[in-house]
Amino acid sequence: MEATARKTILRIEIWHGVLLLALFLLLRQSTFIDGTALIAGGLFMGVNFLLLSFGVAALLTPLASRGKVKLGVGLLVLKVVVFLALLTTVFFRFHLDAISFALGFSTLIVAIVVEAVRRSLTVDS
Repeated sequence: MEATARKTILRIEIWHGVLLLALFLLLRQSTFIDGTALIAGGLFMGVNFLLLSFGVAALLTPLASRGKVKLGVGLLVLKVVVFLALLTTVFFRFHLDAISFALGFSTLIVAIVVEAVRRSLTVDS
């Protein structure tokens, strides 16, 4: 993976952490949002994003260059299945608030948009 992509991924994760922390601090006194579920959703998505980003670069790209595309796709499908099973377990075992979890989950999308806007503004300047 090239250095620029690695820096962008890490910058997105930093934005994600800052947004998640700000949201948690802003809504911690609210009865509408469960802080534990908010943080769990954010952590779940952050780990998933890191594994997907670095996993593609470290594992899938070398496999594809050696002609083992099916193995790479199989590993990616396995990762998705494991994360869906983990997500199902989290909801049914720990009974987290789905709205709060989704709010924490969505902070990664906002972080990606913030980083894209920041990057477009610095490139245009």
